[in-house]
Amino acid sequence: MKTPRIWRIGLTGGIGSGKSTVAAMLAARGAAVIDADAISRSVTAPGGRAIASIVQVFGPQMIDAHGAMDRQAMRDQIFKSADAKKQLEAIIHPLVSQITTEQAQTALQNGQRCLVFDVPLLVESGERWRKQVDRVMVVDCDAATQSQRVMARSGLAAEEIDRIIALQTSRPQRLACADMVVFNQGLNLAQLEAQVALLAADFGL
Repeated sequence: MKTPRIWRIGLTGGIGSGKSTVAAMLAARGAAVIDADAISRSVTAPGGRAIASIVQVFGPQMIDAHGAMDRQAMRDQIFKSADAKKQLEAIIHPLVSQITTEQAQTALQNGQRCLVFDVPLLVESGERWRKQVDRVMVVDCDAATQSQRVMARSGLAAEEIDRIIALQTSRPQRLACADMVVFNQGLNLAQLEAQVALLAADFGL
């Protein structure tokens, strides 16, 4: 009997694109979703694997009263120093890679045949992620739609959202890396689900 193929799908999209909604739809269809953003947050949470190294490199003032990394203090530090960003990434990225591998191995041991790696900075990582996945799925919409969605859910000012979008890779660059595109604009959830189902059928979901 032929062994079912294992699919590794890289899922990405700009802030406010609806990537998390698409990830949830893929999970509901049976995929094991491995969320790089959630992993990154976990390593800087109280008791997280990055906390000791953050204290060692940046000092205890970067840890809040709950024992988590003080995100605002770190943002301020990174704004003042490009080296700080590189130092933080040198701590966090290897840990995220390690935990991602652990979660993928666990999913495979549990019989999963489709792994979806939800990676916001997949395109920015260059060939590193491209080599690890069979296909890249990009969730896409225009910048105005991104801004409206983020403003509605987070209350951030439009200028702050524009700054975040500008820091991410451009829409054309993201689309140029895509094997599959979910165009999530002007759709209701049922229409989005139908689009996701059509693409997911190509890799066994």
